[in-house]
Amino acid sequence: MIVSRDQIPVFLLTGFLGAGKTTLLNRILKDPVFHDTAIIINEFGLVPVDHDLVREGRERPVVTTTGCICCTVGSDLRSSLEELLVGRQNGQLPPFSRVIVETTGLADPAPIINSLIPGGTRAMSLGDHMVARAFRLSGVITVVNVESISAALDAHPESLRQIAFSDHAVLTRTGEMPAGDWPERLRAMNGNLTVHDESAMDFDPAALLVPGSYSAFGKGENVDRWLADETDQHGHGRHFHNLNRHGKVLAVPLTSDSPLPADRLHQFLISLTTSSENGLLRIKGLLALQDHPGSPAVVHAVQHRLYPIYRLEKWPAGSIENRLVVIGTNLDESELRRQYAQLCDTPKASLVTGFQAFLRN
Repeated sequence: MIVSRDQIPVFLLTGFLGAGKTTLLNRILKDPVFHDTAIIINEFGLVPVDHDLVREGRERPVVTTTGCICCTVGSDLRSSLEELLVGRQNGQLPPFSRVIVETTGLADPAPIINSLIPGGTRAMSLGDHMVARAFRLSGVITVVNVESISAALDAHPESLRQIAFSDHAVLTRTGEMPAGDWPERLRAMNGNLTVHDESAMDFDPAALLVPGSYSAFGKGENVDRWLADETDQHGHGRHFHNLNRHGKVLAVPLTSDSPLPADRLHQFLISLTTSSENGLLRIKGLLALQDHPGSPAVVHAVQHRLYPIYRLEKWPAGSIENRLVVIGTNLDESELRRQYAQLCDTPKASLVTGFQAFLRN
C-alpha cells in the first residue's frame, strides 16, 4: 500500500483498566521530541478524570471524549480527528506531527482500527473522507499491568484483543512484581509483538512511535476474523452505538463541590476495595480534601488494590470539582451514591464556605 508522506500518523494507546496508560503517556509527553503531539483521550463513563491527569502543556491540542469509542467509533473517533484537523487548518490549534489516542481500558481495538484502516468501516460523511485522507494508523501500543493482567484475561476478552492487535506491549508494575514469563506468554498471543519493560533502564518510549503504516498481518490468529466481524458485506460497522458490548460493566460517576474529610474518604475507599461482591475493576478520581482543598487528591485503585493517594500542586484549569468514577461488574449504584452522599455530608461548614470561595476565585 502506498502511504502519503503528508498523512499524519495516529498511534492507538490501549491496555486494560488500571494498566498505566496515562502514566506512560505522560512519560512520552515529557520528551521534547514529542512536544508537537496531539492527544485524544477517551474515558468510559460520563465524567472525565484522565484528561486532567495528562500533562498537556499549554500548546498541545487535546480532545476528550466520554463514552467508549469502540461502541460509538463511527461518530466519536473520526469526529475527534476531524476536530483536530479543522483546528489546525484554521489556526485555532497549533501544528502537530502525530496523534496519540488513549482509549478507555475497556476498549475493543477491532472497531477502532477498522475505522482508521483502508477498506475498513465505510466513510459516512465528508468529514470521514477528510480524516481518511489526512490521517493513517501507524501503530497500536498496549500497556500490560503484570499484577492484574491474569484476572483481566480470565474475565474480559477485550484485554486479549488489546494484546492481539498491538505492535508493542509495555509491561508495568514490574518494579513491584517480576515480569516472569509474561514476555513469552504475550508473544504466544501475538507473534509480531515487541515487548518492553517500563522499568528497564534501556526502555525508550520513542521506539513506540515510529511512523509507518499499521498492518494486522502476522499478529494474533483471530485478528483478521475480528476485523471482518466488525464490518458487514456493505462496509457498515456492526457495532455503531452498541453501548452494551461490555456486558455488565458499569461506570458510576460521583461528583460534589465541597471538600471531603480525608479519614472518611479513606474508609469509603477501603470499604469499596475490600468488598468481594462488587466486581470492582477501577476507581479513579480527583478530589478536594479538607486539609488543603486547593491541592487536589488523586485517587487510584485497580481491582482490590488501593494505591496511595497523592496530591497535585493545583487544580487543572477549568476543572475544579470533586469527581470520582467507580467501574465494576456488580455495582449497586444506589447504595454507592448513598454512601458517597454520607461522605459529603460534613458538618464543617466553614471549610465548605472556604472551598466555595476558592471556586469563585
